[in-house]
Amino acid sequence: MIVRIDQKSNEPLYLQLRSQIIASIALGDLEPGDALPSVRSLASDLGINLHTVNKAYAVLRDEGYVVMRGRSGAYVADPADHAPAQTEAGLVRMDEALFALALEYRAHGGSEEEFVARAAAQAERAYREEC
Repeated sequence: MIVRIDQKSNEPLYLQLRSQIIASIALGDLEPGDALPSVRSLASDLGINLHTVNKAYAVLRDEGYVVMRGRSGAYVADPADHAPAQTEAGLVRMDEALFALALEYRAHGGSEEEFVARAAAQAERAYREEC
């Protein structure tokens, strides 16, 4: 897993890390059961605070992408192990994010048809593994 942090980005570092780990899972670079680097080692490798990595891992855990196994560390969760309520909560969160994007697009003067076309193009890109 290769992670690149942009210190100049407006996006918080923990969210940058979260997004890149999710992309690695989606693309199959990380598979269920794979261990993530320890908080200390990843923080050291990236030159960031260990609390930043810990926060990213906690968010990933709360969203169901990662399971924490005590002192053994963080591991990629198996989607098959998700409880229905956890899966539904994740879908609701994604629906809200898509809604927010649609509103933002509309506020910039974009039409519904344009938004749907752009969203479809990005979905196709994600499923063709071009992230």
